[in-house]
Formats: sequence, structure tokens, C-alpha cells
Amino acid sequence: MQHRIPVETLGKEGEAMAHAIEACVHCGFCLPACPTYQVLEEEMDSPRGRIYLMKTVLEGELPLEEALPYLDRCLACQACVTACPSGVPYGELIATFRLHTETKRHRSPFEEVYRLGLLRTLPYPQRFRPLAELGTRLKPLLGPLPLPKALKAPLDLLPERLPQEEALARVYPAKGERRARVGLLLGCAQRVLRPSINRATIRVLQENGVEVVLPEGQGCCGALNLHAGDKEGARALARNTLRAFREVDAVVSNAAGCGSGMKEYPLLFLGEAEEEEARAFAAKVKDLSVLLDELGFLPPPPPPRPLRVAYHDACHLLHAQKVKDPPRRLLRAAGVEVLEPKEAELCCGSAGTYNLFQPEIAEVLGRRKAENLEATGADLVVTGNIGCQTQIRRYLDGVPVLHLAELLELLYEGKSPEEGAEA
Repeated sequence: MQHRIPVETLGKEGEAMAHAIEACVHCGFCLPACPTYQVLEEEMDSPRGRIYLMKTVLEGELPLEEALPYLDRCLACQACVTACPSGVPYGELIATFRLHTETKRHRSPFEEVYRLGLLRTLPYPQRFRPLAELGTRLKPLLGPLPLPKALKAPLDLLPERLPQEEALARVYPAKGERRARVGLLLGCAQRVLRPSINRATIRVLQENGVEVVLPEGQGCCGALNLHAGDKEGARALARNTLRAFREVDAVVSNAAGCGSGMKEYPLLFLGEAEEEEARAFAAKVKDLSVLLDELGFLPPPPPPRPLRVAYHDACHLLHAQKVKDPPRRLLRAAGVEVLEPKEAELCCGSAGTYNLFQPEIAEVLGRRKAENLEATGADLVVTGNIGCQTQIRRYLDGVPVLHLAELLELLYEGKSPEEGAEA
């Protein structure tokens, strides 16, 4: 006998979850695509296993706390969505479930402080920078010590030194005839860890006849909070982003996680007054590679010598936004040989804050990804997401890891990517 999901008590959130659950036929195509199933080989650590757990929790047959260990280990990479022949919207299901159940769960005091500390720090550069600077100073002293994983994980991900963020103007004119005018999301943690990505993005857009506007008052888009189930925190940041970008026709993101998060704004406002505005906003969000590809890319001069690049697909670009070909077309148009690593569709283990909350699994996936990238024999690795870039650099020795915008900027400047990039 099939038990009914109480959608009447959950409103539109319940309807969204019920639709996703009912679409799953438990065929198993998701199993080889799921990173945690590949690592742990447990049915409940697979998408169809988690769908079963969510269903039984919603029907009142299983306490939430018994399902959470398996659900928390999900990276929400959405590789299962790409692999699913039935079109199960698993990404919407896990995001909505986390938003719905976050206030109903119990954590230890340490877990709660750690989680809130990350969610109240990472999205705010003015808070994150002083802590990150302190971390870089303590890293040589504390790094070799047997620290708790909750402390060791963030230290390991920090660079040896933090780059300084340049002051940016509000508007950057297009080079030559203006072909488009866009607003650029600057992000949050990226501004502290790798501000060169934003500078490079602006330069690349200018070279392609795009006027770039940096709206005043913008901040974090809320993707980190959304994917962590922090509904109210994500809503507040989303509302601020909606206000800041009202006057532009397109919103460009150079971070896959941010682009995916902004496209998920409708999930935050299901049944709310802002739902229609959120849907309209999500429709005008474009990844940098998509905008350039649609506009008609004006490539830089070819590299001074043959360049072999291993392209890493960020999960929130490949699986969540279904963007695969545009970045590869840009690279080939720029005269670069694109190499495809083994298991290209498998997550690197970054997944927003996943490598901070689940460091053991993230390390296994990070090392696996680094080995596959290194095996290509590429001169450098290119990706479209700061989280992936940070994760891969931790495990990949001697091979530079650049954002797509950083590589293109170097080529426009006529510089050798190996000379202009840090390994």
C-alpha cells in the first residue's frame, strides 16, 4: 500500500517534493553517477536510496534524525539528474527538503556553532578576509598538528598568502562597438581567495564588446546558505541580489555555484509574493561562457606555443545548468587543445561548503579528480568555479589551475599561461 505524502501541510514545497519522489522508478542509472555511492558503496548513500529516505520521512514512517547522516553526505552535485532517464528533478528535491527540514533537526552545540560560523562568515568578504588572513599565518604552525577535521579542513584549503582585492569602478565600457550591457556578480569568498577572476572577467567581457556594470549594494547571492538549507539567510541575501540587479538585462556569473544558486531562487520563494520576480530574475542569469558563446566570441591571439588544457566541468555548471559545450568552444576558438579527463562528470568534492562539512569524502574525491586530471598530461587545468579551483589546487601538484576568464585574459595580453599563473 502506497502511503500518501502530506502535501496539504507543506504547500508548494510539498508539491515539489512529491513530484520529484513520484518520478523516480528506482532503475539504478544514478548509481554509477553518484560520487558518494562510488566512494561508500551503500544504497542509502545513492540518489534512489536518499529519495526513499526522504519519502519515508515525509510520510512520517522514519524519524528525520535517522535519515540525516545519509542525506547530509549528498553533495547535491546533480550528476544523477544528468544520468536519470526518467527526468527526476533530484536537485530541486534535495534543496527543497533541506530548506523544509533545517529547523526540525538537532545538532550538537559545536556543530551548530561551526555551521553558523561558516554561514555568517564566508558570504561576507569583510568578515571572511581577516579570518582568512589569520588562517594563512597560523597554517604553517598548526598545519602539521593532528587538529580536529573541522579546524584542519578550512586551513588546508587556504592559499599560502591572500591576494589583495583591487578597487573596482562601477562601470567598465565595452571595447569598440558595444554589443551588450550586463551586470556582473562579484561573489563573496571569491573576492577574498581569488579576486583576479573578477578582474579577468571584466577584461574578457570588455574585449568582446560588453559594457560591464557592477551594481552598488550587491553582496553574496545566497547560494551557500541555500544549499546548506538556511532558508531565511538565503532569502535575505537573495532579496538583496534581486534589488541590486533590477536595472540590468542580464546577470553574468563567473562561479558555477553562484549561477546555479541564483537560478534556484524560485525554490526559495515558492508560494511567496517574490516567486514571479525570482523566476524572471533566474531567466536572465547567464554563466560567462554562455554569454560569450551566444554573443559570438571574439577570440584572443593564439598562445605563443601549443597549449594543452584539461577542462574540469564544475557540477553546478555541467549538471545543474546543463552547460557543457560553451566553455570548450571558447577554448578551442582561442587556439587551445582541450583534453577530456577520465570521469569528467564526477564531482571533485568541493560542492560549496561540502569539503568543510564532509572533509573525509571530499578528500577522496579531490584526490581522485586530481589523478584523473594529471593523467591527461595537460599543461594546465581550466575550470569555471572558484570552489573547484580551490579544491583541485589542494591535491594537484605542479600543474597550474586557472579559471576560464584568467586564461583568456592572459591570452588577450599575449602572456604565456604557465608564466602568468601560479601552480
